[in-house]
Amino acid sequence: MKISISSKYALYSLWRHSRRTILSILGIGLGCGLCLFMVGFIRGESKMMLTAAAESGNGHFRIVSTDWEQFRDNDLRLTDWEEVRKLLEGMDEIEVVTPHARKEGLLAFGTRTTGVEILGVDPNTEQAADRLVRNVTEGKFLSANETGTTVIGKAIAKRLDVTLGDELMVTAADSEGQIESAMLEIVGIVETGSDTMDSMICQVNLSDLEKLSSLKGAGDLTVLVKEPKYLDRIAVKVKGQLPEGCALVTWKEISPELAFGVEIDKTWTRLIVTIIMIVVFLGIASAQLTAVLERRREFAILAALGMKNIRLIHIMFAEGLILGLFGGLLGIIIGAPFTYLVYTKGIDFSAMYGESDITFSNVLVDPHFYGDFGWWIVPLSFVLAITASILSSLYPAWYASKTDPAVTLRVDH
Repeated sequence: MKISISSKYALYSLWRHSRRTILSILGIGLGCGLCLFMVGFIRGESKMMLTAAAESGNGHFRIVSTDWEQFRDNDLRLTDWEEVRKLLEGMDEIEVVTPHARKEGLLAFGTRTTGVEILGVDPNTEQAADRLVRNVTEGKFLSANETGTTVIGKAIAKRLDVTLGDELMVTAADSEGQIESAMLEIVGIVETGSDTMDSMICQVNLSDLEKLSSLKGAGDLTVLVKEPKYLDRIAVKVKGQLPEGCALVTWKEISPELAFGVEIDKTWTRLIVTIIMIVVFLGIASAQLTAVLERRREFAILAALGMKNIRLIHIMFAEGLILGLFGGLLGIIIGAPFTYLVYTKGIDFSAMYGESDITFSNVLVDPHFYGDFGWWIVPLSFVLAITASILSSLYPAWYASKTDPAVTLRVDH
């Protein structure tokens, strides 16, 4: 492969001023390494937020009645929900589908009462979809063969001063406004580590909620997908196969506050990366401009010997490209180990939050954050480094092209 004269001269110039070259590459590498770390951390945080939201009962998306987005009424029910469930379960992209029905009610034990949202579930699939009830602290989870039972959160058990085997009276208004009541035996108590979340857990068999609300069927189908990164594509596919009367809502629509928080984090990351790259850009531009000023006589002699201005510009861009390539490589060497460490070990923020719960929009978030890591760091590092170095060479290249040989040599003489 033949190397152009411009590239040879650029390499020679960088080699001749090795100290400045090393400092420029080091500045680019440090900037890119820090950017890789920040991007990896935020990408991992976004994935954690999505997983937390999806596996806290919200799902990656839900199939609801078309009126749900307007009214968000717990009394709305899906038509032909069992057929829709079979349709979804037949798709390769779907991990689990579980039905839900909700009803506001009042739990009572003796003279103690507390208001809750009672969730009707399918015991066969609920634990696969909701991580909050996967590990029942005391007792067991609901069984499809048993009715008249419930699983509650630890905070509710403390508030009502109840334990396993106690029977709670649940009272709720049915679809016609009539008061209905039933006795539910406590078969399981769940402790998530968050009093806020524990105070919201009250699950019963779907059939028990049907009797209590006088409404048949499920209010929604909560769905988890196998590959969340393809969620938008899967959602489009599912929407195209839904029957009339059904609508699809994603976790962002179910928990808009959480989605907004994730977008704010991404915005701050972009801002930080931009600031870092501006600093790198100014540093490289300063170094390149200094190099041009130091070589005014060289450029004047080259111009006097017939080298065109475009060739001088090529030299400066070649130097910038070389700095960017080596700076991008150094950025990977610096940033990859730290990014991988956060990806495997994570960062524990428990000490920062203390005993406080990390909950957003009724979603429990793990205080141990993990980053993201993959081959994406390679192109990102080189793109950042080369872009910064090329852009920072624009003004020095223009300045070099404007060199007047006669004036420069006369002044130097």
